[in-house]
Amino acid sequence: MSKTAELTTTKQTPLAEARPERSFVNRYLHSDLTYNGLSLGIFLVLWSLLAAIAKSPFVPSPAQVWDAFVQLYQVGDVEGYTLKEHISMSIVRILSGFGLAAAMGIPLGLLMGLNPKIYDRTRSIIEPIRFIPPIAWIPLSIVILMGFSRYVFLIWLGAFFPIWINTLVSVPRVNPVYLNVGRVFGGDKWLRIRKVVIPSVLPDITSGMRVGLGMAWMCIVAAEMIGGEGVGVGRLILKYAELLRLPEVVVGMLIIGVIGFAMNEIILRFEKWMFKWRWEVSI
Repeated sequence: MSKTAELTTTKQTPLAEARPERSFVNRYLHSDLTYNGLSLGIFLVLWSLLAAIAKSPFVPSPAQVWDAFVQLYQVGDVEGYTLKEHISMSIVRILSGFGLAAAMGIPLGLLMGLNPKIYDRTRSIIEPIRFIPPIAWIPLSIVILMGFSRYVFLIWLGAFFPIWINTLVSVPRVNPVYLNVGRVFGGDKWLRIRKVVIPSVLPDITSGMRVGLGMAWMCIVAAEMIGGEGVGVGRLILKYAELLRLPEVVVGMLIIGVIGFAMNEIILRFEKWMFKWRWEVSI
């Protein structure tokens, strides 16, 4: 056999023969779920070791935190509010403020992205407000607003700007080739917006929503700590911080982290499902 024939034979070797398919057990052992479980186990071991070395009431162990969680779940807090009430109230506040932020930030970002002069002529008002931390608005919101609206306003303030700015900056980045194709096929301005611009910017919008969701949780915890009402995860943390009962404080912190993680995963999986063509969707 000539060298040319050998090279041809080598090139035509099927990929399946070169790389045999891994077994189910092998795939499972090397899956992200396995590595995440291993990482969590290592974290818990290190945490337990730290608590054992410190031997301090201010460094609760995972077992103490678990006992505090069970107690809060079964009995409630020092004021009689159940853990379910704290969690459900915080989620309702988050969804209300975050939903309002998305409902306002996305259309306004599209409008200003399509008409840059609107942004240019209003940026002297919008940009200074964007750089004011939402926490700085808490004293003013306590004086002006009452009850539920106070929390919705602060969450909206934290989530609005990441959603709005991501939408705004993504519109000019739409590939002009797509717009030209729509124009060549006779599409008017509104058709091009619906069929070209909006589908192109949706991945950036969902990324902004994920950032806004994180900001919303930061705002709700601060607002609940200072807001005065007795229910909410932020208020739960403050109650037990004042009593120096750190296991219950850590329970509240972990609840926020787990719920925030779950909400972020929902948005991320929706993003991956809807935009399979966009390879950048990976985080």
